[in-house]
Amino acid sequence: MRVDEVIFGEVAQPPEASNVARVISLLVGIPKEKRAYTLSRNCASGIESATSAAEKIQAGLDEVVIAGGTESMSNIPLFYNREATKIFLQLSKARTLTEKLACFLKFRPRHLLKPEVGLTLGLSDPTCGLNMGQTAEVLAKEYGLTRAEQDEFALTSHKRVQAARAKLKEEIVPVHVPPKFEKAVTEDNGVRENLSLEDLAKMRPYFDRATGTVTVGNSCQVTDGACALLMMKEELAKSMGYTPLGYLRAYTYVGVDPSRMGIGPAYAIAELLKKTDLKLKDIELLEINEAFAAQVIACERQMEKDGVGKINRDILNVNGGSIALGHPVGTTGNRLILTLLREMKRRNLRLGLISLCIGGGQGAAVLLER
Repeated sequence: MRVDEVIFGEVAQPPEASNVARVISLLVGIPKEKRAYTLSRNCASGIESATSAAEKIQAGLDEVVIAGGTESMSNIPLFYNREATKIFLQLSKARTLTEKLACFLKFRPRHLLKPEVGLTLGLSDPTCGLNMGQTAEVLAKEYGLTRAEQDEFALTSHKRVQAARAKLKEEIVPVHVPPKFEKAVTEDNGVRENLSLEDLAKMRPYFDRATGTVTVGNSCQVTDGACALLMMKEELAKSMGYTPLGYLRAYTYVGVDPSRMGIGPAYAIAELLKKTDLKLKDIELLEINEAFAAQVIACERQMEKDGVGKINRDILNVNGGSIALGHPVGTTGNRLILTLLREMKRRNLRLGLISLCIGGGQGAAVLLER
């Protein structure tokens, strides 16, 4: 396989592999002379890798690109605060036993027993002061969304994933589990098999304890995952014996108020349809990433309000979504592209669209064609 470049999206890049795309490229045996880089657009990092690859191919800079994403949210570390870090730095410079003892005596329980949680920091927006769940609560209140309709949406996601197990397995590469690597994970493990509305109703609001409606049950899960797409022009693919799964026809990114982060897809989809001279009714399958049930429902309401159209839920997230599968932020965009194209192939459909909201107040949308 001839590969010119490897592009991967990742949000919480590990310190031991800060350019994880290069590490991936070398470990899978791509020649060291080939290029690789890692990028981040928060939740749309996976989409960004695919659209960046498309831009490079169209510009003639690359012919064959592996565009992927990866995220291990379970491995996002805890951090010492600045005060504790300063003491550790002093300790590393201490030479004598007396100097080292003096440094140790500066430590207090707050330095060691109250670390800063990297995941919490990463899911918070410094410009508006809200975490992602709190932005979902903003939308729930703005659009008058009930707890019941959010829970019903979440339950549908779980049921659809369960019904699509066999199809989704076609996308999954078994991953052997350390330390002995004797067992392998062969299917997504976030799905709650026997979930009911009664179970969801028992969960307390997580981001606004007093008046909130967003819970861990109607939100996406913290998840690990990775995905990669092989991208090139149609003529080259056919000359190499490949049948394209589909085509990236157009895409767009928009900005929105960070405190209303989740509404991004409503405006991104509207912009993309305008850009391609299409109507919502022309889209045969649609994926809107389920960061939160409230966020997807709010996008539905906003698109109706703006005259974009009413979303047909029979074609929305037909194999379930991130509420059941999880949302490994660096790669969800790639996974949505792959899942939608495979489902379009099964149904022999021509046009599909994926969209997601982006932490920090953005939205992305991609038009796919077969």
